[in-house]
Order: sequence, then C-alpha cells, then structure tokens
Amino acid sequence: MTDPIADYLTRLRNAVMANHRIVEIPASNIKKDITKILHEKGYILNYKFVEDGGNNQGTIKIALKYHPVTKQAAINKLQRVSKPGLRKYVRSDKLPRVLNGLGIAILSTSQGVMTDKEARNENVGGEILCYVS
Repeated sequence: MTDPIADYLTRLRNAVMANHRIVEIPASNIKKDITKILHEKGYILNYKFVEDGGNNQGTIKIALKYHPVTKQAAINKLQRVSKPGLRKYVRSDKLPRVLNGLGIAILSTSQGVMTDKEARNENVGGEILCYVS
C-alpha cells in the first residue's frame, strides 16, 4: 500500500456511504492521531485501539456518528490533500480555512498532528494531510 492515510479516509468514506455503525481500520501512529482529532471535533462518536499480540500495530475500531432523526452522517466530505507523489506544505501565515471555518484541515507539523486552528494558534506550518467537513 503506497498511501495508508488515503486508505484510512477511503474506508471511513465508504462506511459512511453504506451507513455502517462501526468500521475497523489497520492502525498506525498517524492514523491514531487523526482518529483522536476526529473524535475531539465531533465527527465520530467513539473509537477504540485494539492491539494485536504480534508485530502488528493492531486495528482501530471507529463508531461513526449520525443525526438521530435525519440519519445524516456527521462527516460530509473527506478529502486527501497531500499525496505521496505531490506533497502539499503550507506556512503558518497561509493556513487554509475549510468551508470558511466550519470544516477542519488536519496538518502534520513539527509539533505533532493538529488541526488548522491549533496550528494557527501555535504559529506553525506543516504538511496538509486532509480536509474534513
């Protein structure tokens, strides 16, 4: 697999489109960080890291969030920005605003994985991983 983050986003996107409640994704440290951010910002209901006994890093079980009446998912759009063939880096003064501040951009910075708002407060730039709205 050449792009594990794109695979992560595609699995989430497919589970939302199929109205699944839970999706299992192979784990890595950056995927765990992205999952924590999605949970903190209210895009997913809950998550659980399941460790394997061997060399594998385990899996991430994610409970997706839907509106109780309309059954509409909290995640409308997941878009991969920086790809292995074309990395997208941004300075701290050029950080993007997703849906004029209603969505989030997830960045990998020198201080860890964070949202665009947190990066703006910390005054750091980095690689734009994805947009979530």
